[in-house]
Amino acid sequence: MTKLLIVGYGRMGKMIEDVAGERNDCRVIGKIDTFLPAWDEKEVPDAILDFSAPEGVEKSIEMALKYNCALVIGTTGFDESAKKRISEAAQRVPVIVSSNYSLGIAVLKKAVALTAKALGEDFDIEIIEAHHNKKQDAPSGTALTLAEVADVNSDKPRLYGRQGKVGARGREIGLHAVRGGTQAGEHRVLFMGDNEIIELRHEAQSRRIFASGAVKAALALAGRPAGLYTMDDIIEI
Repeated sequence: MTKLLIVGYGRMGKMIEDVAGERNDCRVIGKIDTFLPAWDEKEVPDAILDFSAPEGVEKSIEMALKYNCALVIGTTGFDESAKKRISEAAQRVPVIVSSNYSLGIAVLKKAVALTAKALGEDFDIEIIEAHHNKKQDAPSGTALTLAEVADVNSDKPRLYGRQGKVGARGREIGLHAVRGGTQAGEHRVLFMGDNEIIELRHEAQSRRIFASGAVKAALALAGRPAGLYTMDDIIEI
């Protein structure tokens, strides 16, 4: 039975607790958040799942090193100092950092990389993402990651939307953000060639998929050797 400690008990933290409660291979032994009682450290976690805030990750790193357990980080927006601390921690414990724990997105990234490599320079690439009206950043971190994996030779400039007399399309990867309603998340990658279009698409119908992926990552990393892992290591394709 894998013991989980949740850091950050907001919407995602609560979903992680719900997902873990429905499984018979793990259980939540504690939750840490500003407005919760102090965590009772009677049990040692096998994995810590941090969905708090950038400034709170340092405490999660300290606990992961103290208990020699896996660390799953879903928080984003780190400065260089925090990134360095995460890398240092990964030399002692297994760590995964991701802005999107959807298993479907992990598979989509693989498919985009394979398609981009196969098609080469003969196809234009456009990425369209849609999210709810409360999302703060645009384009999404996932869209930026998809652009990165689609850019096989790391030489294509990014163009964020188009307006006015922009002229003929160049070699860029276009990224476009749509915001509205309660959309959990949609990502479309278009490979557009002469007389044909290939579209790879993922739609999140509930944010619960991110909690499920995070729990799966925690279970997969618990007990593994130290290192900085990615969702590629979790889906094992």
